[in-house]
Amino acid sequence: MPEELNVADLKLTSAAFKHHQRIPDRHSGDGEDVAPALEWTGVPDGTKAFAIVVHDPDAPLVDGFTHWVAYGIAGDATSLPEGGADVVNGVNSMGNARYNGPAPPPDHGSHHYYFWIYALDDDIELEPGLERRALLDRIEDHVIEQARLVGTFSH
Repeated sequence: MPEELNVADLKLTSAAFKHHQRIPDRHSGDGEDVAPALEWTGVPDGTKAFAIVVHDPDAPLVDGFTHWVAYGIAGDATSLPEGGADVVNGVNSMGNARYNGPAPPPDHGSHHYYFWIYALDDDIELEPGLERRALLDRIEDHVIEQARLVGTFSH
C-alpha cells in the first residue's frame, strides 16, 4: 500500500531560529548543545501523542545523521521548552540518548537540519532508546500528520 501524505495544518516553529535560517551556536556542537525550544499549532483532531526527530540528510553518510529522537510527548502539548524537558529519548547517531546539535564536518558547507514533528493517533508504549528508523517503523501506522522546521548550520 502506498504511503499517505500527512500534511495539513500542523506547523512547527522555534523562537531560536526561523524556517531555513541558521541555527544559533547555542543549539550546536560548537555551543551549549541544548535543544531549541519548539512550539506547534494546528494539531489535528485525535492526536494522542507526539514524536520529534532531528535529522541532517546532508551528512556524508548513507542515511544522513540523526541528532535527536524524542517521543512520549503528550497529545495536548503545544511546545517543548529549551532542552526538551520530559521527553523519552531515543538514541541519536552519536549513540547518545539526548539532543546533540549541529556539528558538520569542517569545510563541508551548510547543512540542513530537519526538525520533524509527528502527531500520533495513539499514545504508543515505546521503550526508551529507539533509533530513528526503529521509531519511524513503530509509529508509521499511527501518524495523523507531520510537519517540519528546517534550520541550517555551517562552520
